[in-house]
Amino acid sequence: MEKLFEKLKEYLKMETEIPFEEFSEYYRNVINYLNSEYDALEQENLIKARYICSIIQANADGRAKQSRANAKAYKKISSKSVFWMDAINFRLIKEGMTQAEIDEATEKVNESIED
Repeated sequence: MEKLFEKLKEYLKMETEIPFEEFSEYYRNVINYLNSEYDALEQENLIKARYICSIIQANADGRAKQSRANAKAYKKISSKSVFWMDAINFRLIKEGMTQAEIDEATEKVNESIED
């Protein structure tokens, strides 16, 4: 998770937009990681994964409006990211966190990137 999170931080500090191929590859790496490691993830990494998915989803939505050639792919990326955000959220609540605590933890992740 840490490797994916560090790569996201790198992307967020960039001035230019990464190409579709790189965006899609990063998304696939995140999804593959979640598919294989989801059950073993601890709370801190679940929060980071949820944050990563939210960033991917927001970017995919924005890019879908700008790119006719890849709009369908971006919409699919967005919907799968929402699926994972919801699954992570559900698990965190099931494990005892409130929605307010999840939102607060997610905001702390966001603040750590801005530092």
